[in-house]
Amino acid sequence: MSFVIRWLIAFVLLAATWNPSEWNYSRWALENYESQMPLTLLGGLVLLVVYIIYLRATLRSIGPIGMALVIAVFAALIWVLVDWGWLESGNSEVNQWLGILLASLVLGIGLSWSILRRRISGQVDIDDVDEG
Repeated sequence: MSFVIRWLIAFVLLAATWNPSEWNYSRWALENYESQMPLTLLGGLVLLVVYIIYLRATLRSIGPIGMALVIAVFAALIWVLVDWGWLESGNSEVNQWLGILLASLVLGIGLSWSILRRRISGQVDIDDVDEG
């Protein structure tokens, strides 16, 4: 259940930032930055902080190679679904939502990887702590 929550937060973060509909921060900010600059800046900073937390945790957990492997696995899955005719590659809006889904799965797996690895292997990860 904890993976689903982390993944949903990543999905909401990405979809709230940008999606093919009219309901996203990027479009709202472009339309309202002059009249609501403080709120636009605050919203952008909050999104930036959450992105930094997610990206830093993902990079520390699975690293760039792990991120590339997760992306490759899900891209291959999408390719199989297109090849079988279950998905159409010509629908731009669906492809954009699939991109958001794919990116959110990478972030969700990155945040949950230590927990998943501990459950599978029984080994605990510890972060290096600098003594100062």
